[in-house]
Amino acid sequence: MELRNVVPDDVDAYVRMRCDPVMMADLGGPLPRAGMADKVRRDAREAAADVSWIKAIVPDPARPDVVAGTVTIWSHASHDSDDIDDPWDGDDTGDGAMSEIGWMVLPEFQGQGLGKRAVRALLAQARDQDRWGLVHAFPATANAASNGICRSVGFRLLSQTDVTFAGRILRSNHWVIDPAQDLV
Repeated sequence: MELRNVVPDDVDAYVRMRCDPVMMADLGGPLPRAGMADKVRRDAREAAADVSWIKAIVPDPARPDVVAGTVTIWSHASHDSDDIDDPWDGDDTGDGAMSEIGWMVLPEFQGQGLGKRAVRALLAQARDQDRWGLVHAFPATANAASNGICRSVGFRLLSQTDVTFAGRILRSNHWVIDPAQDLV
C-alpha cells in the first residue's frame, strides 16, 4: 500500500465514495455528482500546495491508478458545539484552528486493513514531520469500523458530539491523538 496526493484524475474514486448511498450512510446520505470534479480539483490543488494532506490510498504501488479510498488531514476552525468541551483551545495550532483526520475506503477494499494502515501511515508522517499537533477524528457513532480504527491506532475517546458535514448534522464520537506520543 502507498499513499499519494489526490490528483484531478481521481474523480471516479470520489464519485464512488461520496455519491454512493451505502458509502455515505453514516455521513447523512450521498452527495450530488454535480460539482464532484471541481471538488477533486480543489483537493488536488490543496494537496499539491501542502496546505492539507489529501491522500489517495493505493493498494498496489505498481497500479497507482487503482484507488481504494482516501485519507486526509486538514486544519480548520474547531467544531462549534455545546456538547464539546474545547480540548483543543490553544493546544493545536495556536490560532484557534484544529487538525482533523478523515478517511473512506471503497467496499471492495474494506476488511483488508487498508484504512487502518493508511491512517497509521499518515499519523506517522505527521509525527515524523512534527506537523498538525493534536489530531481529531469524528466518525459517526454507528460507524463501528472507523471507531475501531481510532481505538486501534491510539486515539482517545473524548465524547459524543454533533458535527456538521456537508450541511448535515451528524452524531459522532470525538476522538483525539497526539501522534508524537500516542501512536500505536
